[in-house]
Amino acid sequence: MTPPMKLAPAPVIDEMARLLTEHYVFPEIAEQLAGLLQRRLTEGAYDVDDAEELARLVTADLQSVNGDRHLRLKHHPAPVSPKQGAATRDAMRRNFDSSLGGAPRVQLLDGGVALVELAPMLFPLEWAAEPLSAALTLASRAQALIVDLRANRGGDPDTVAFVCSYLLDERTHLNTMYWHGGERSEQSWSLPHVPGARFGGSKPLYVLSSDSTFSAAEELAYDLQQLGRAVVVGEPTRGGAHPCQGWTLHPHLEATVPVGRAINPVSSTNWEGTGVQPDIRCAAADSLDHAHALALARLAG
Repeated sequence: MTPPMKLAPAPVIDEMARLLTEHYVFPEIAEQLAGLLQRRLTEGAYDVDDAEELARLVTADLQSVNGDRHLRLKHHPAPVSPKQGAATRDAMRRNFDSSLGGAPRVQLLDGGVALVELAPMLFPLEWAAEPLSAALTLASRAQALIVDLRANRGGDPDTVAFVCSYLLDERTHLNTMYWHGGERSEQSWSLPHVPGARFGGSKPLYVLSSDSTFSAAEELAYDLQQLGRAVVVGEPTRGGAHPCQGWTLHPHLEATVPVGRAINPVSSTNWEGTGVQPDIRCAAADSLDHAHALALARLAG
């Protein structure tokens, strides 16, 4: 049995502080956090032998100033690639292969209402376009649609736009990302054309949420809600609106640092810290029944 690699906290903390200073979307907070990490290191707060414990301690400190849930030192039980972004991408690929490409459930409910579950993530579009198109095209003939995001942990903003494109009739401005340094912004729009058939922009649409719904999944719910296109049913979401990048700092440790922030064109803000607030609040476990009842009543009316 290979002994675990000895953990040296100082190089991890030094690199984490450097990444904050160079990449975090909020430079003033980056400076505060870099100082906090170095101070805690000097005090001996990170003198631990276990990488998972170091990840827990550092993440708590990283999130102590502004509560940014995307800002983390993440522990990976298996060794990960040193290539930038590879740790997260490799984990996503394993989830993709075991979830039918991120659309594990398509079902026709009573009354002509379709259910499409998108989980556990909105995977990169170069992987997910085909399975998502198949699922959404299959549901396009339904009289009403329920999109289940209760177990969705986030993913790719481009995939958010792709899904929205099936649920709208016209090309629509969905979101704007402002990147680190404030010198560059990037708008996200629904697509003028999609493979397969659209559900469209007029039939009843409901989105299920939970306190586990996070990041890009929150954007999907928020964009559709702000456009007045969907009714969100369930629980407030986790509240993470900052796209991030990942760097491997140790064979079992990955730093994730937000490099941008989202601004919705309708609300001029986002869901960071507050989560997406449902239109119909109920326990996540009951949200499917609530949304199905709402859809049936709408169709009957």
